[in-house]
Amino acid sequence: MATTKEQSIADKLRGLYALQQTDSKLDEIAVLKGELPMEVSDLEDEISGLHTRLKKLEGSIAEIDLEIARHNNNIKEAEALIARYEKQLDNVKNNREFDALTKEIELQKLEIQLSQKKIREATANKEVKVESQNQIASKLEQRMKDVESKKVELQKIIEKTEKEETKLAKDSEKARKGIEDRLLVSYDKIRKTYRNGLAVVTVQRGACGGCFNRIPPQMQIEIGVMKKIIACEHCGRVLVDEQILHPVEA
Repeated sequence: MATTKEQSIADKLRGLYALQQTDSKLDEIAVLKGELPMEVSDLEDEISGLHTRLKKLEGSIAEIDLEIARHNNNIKEAEALIARYEKQLDNVKNNREFDALTKEIELQKLEIQLSQKKIREATANKEVKVESQNQIASKLEQRMKDVESKKVELQKIIEKTEKEETKLAKDSEKARKGIEDRLLVSYDKIRKTYRNGLAVVTVQRGACGGCFNRIPPQMQIEIGVMKKIIACEHCGRVLVDEQILHPVEA
């Protein structure tokens, strides 16, 4: 690109610094928005899991209710048999018939006792599951409120930053067109290296604005005159003078 070949080192540095300023603002918006979508996604996953747990509990409770109903039916059948056998006792003709009927009555009474025990166990199990169900339902209700609140918050941020983000993206693209490819490749590589995305930083109080390591006085002078592109020997970021966008006239 002819225009970039004619650029002075100072102009190149100003272009890189201006691009960094724009991209940093875009990064701030991305961070602001980036946390909320993750929180919303995590909450939605948790809500889905809670729904699954509730469904399983509902199925378990329904099975317990069927089990209790079966045992209640067993008790009714046993009671009916006992009543019939006791009526037959009035008409027994010998001891063998009496003993046989008495044995059947005792067996049915044992059946009733066993069913009653099973009902108590099933009822206790149901109470535990119902308590768990209530806790999960309460937690689910709270999580649904939380996710709706986060979604509203996210939507407000999107509405608030959408215009600014669009403008900054256009500014970034425009700034990139004025920078030679070789510098852009290095710039993007450095940005990806650091979480804060800083590839071009100013010298602040004699130190690198990225890693805060001291910069030798002679190097500070060279950075100030902007005759060549200088990278921090510790972190590799491009170093520029604090007055880069407002150079002091000699």
